[in-house]
Amino acid sequence: MELFESLKQKINGKNLKIVFPEATDQRILAAAARLHQENIIDPVFLGDVTKVQAAAKQAQVDITGINIIDPDNYAEFEQMVQAFVERRHGKNTAEQAQSMLRDLNYFGTMLVYLGQVDGMVSGAIHPTGDTVRPALQIIKVKPGLTRTSGAFIMQKGDQRYLFADCAININPAAQELAEIAVTSAKTAQLFDIEPRVAMLSFSTKGSAKSDEVTKVAEAVKLAHQMDPKVDLDGELQFDAAFVPTVAQQKAPDSKVAGKATVFVFPELQSGNIGYKIAQRFGGFEAIGPILQGLNKPVSDLSRGCNEEDVYKLALITAAQALQD
Repeated sequence: MELFESLKQKINGKNLKIVFPEATDQRILAAAARLHQENIIDPVFLGDVTKVQAAAKQAQVDITGINIIDPDNYAEFEQMVQAFVERRHGKNTAEQAQSMLRDLNYFGTMLVYLGQVDGMVSGAIHPTGDTVRPALQIIKVKPGLTRTSGAFIMQKGDQRYLFADCAININPAAQELAEIAVTSAKTAQLFDIEPRVAMLSFSTKGSAKSDEVTKVAEAVKLAHQMDPKVDLDGELQFDAAFVPTVAQQKAPDSKVAGKATVFVFPELQSGNIGYKIAQRFGGFEAIGPILQGLNKPVSDLSRGCNEEDVYKLALITAAQALQD
């Protein structure tokens, strides 16, 4: 089944609410209106009601029935301030919290944290840090994890793979790389990808010696300790991970080599380059980045996104909200 039709089936009838802090942007308005009209997701806009309605009118988008919350006129604002101060464990005063929560991304993240909505989609007009920072400070990562990471679904026809981390962690240590691998396996399952995780390197099973190779090999051991049930192997070169004939030569005893579906890159530089090569040279659609490992879903759009990107990432965010 096509990915997004599958996601629609998963979230249909769940009445999931997704908040959009950038509610005066035409792309956000149009995508959210589609989701509302199709009765898939219950969107929530943030901002001055008059300005949001004016932006919708100018964009010729019907937002009738969509809830708009204005932080400056939010009846429970003081309760939110107190909850924020408690969550920050004294790192911010009430006065600072009042100022920070006027920022729509912080306000939206608090709505997610407090369970008023199920997830947030932002980033169309904000840099990644403005979306991710509040999520890390308020929602935080799941127990047992130390950080979030960014994955891409790579799709072409009936081929579907997951690449990580291609968005967040510049040079993860072995423990962090292991976390990314295990988390990516769970993300893959959410998108109907049977997870067979390849920990990528320029070496296959000790064919080269360096600190970089040692890091990946150590990450493989740690990932097996974290979740022994995950089909995971490394270190593997990409051709050994992907091509069955090469796998037979380079890693004949591997259960993953030659049939990997989840590719974990050793650092951000290769991950970012790798997914863009697959996208531009290979003709794969790159869907993401999908933020992994948070207690509740927050998704970061590219500032170059279009309406369809917003629509799809909202579906992904809603599906993530159903994960344990």
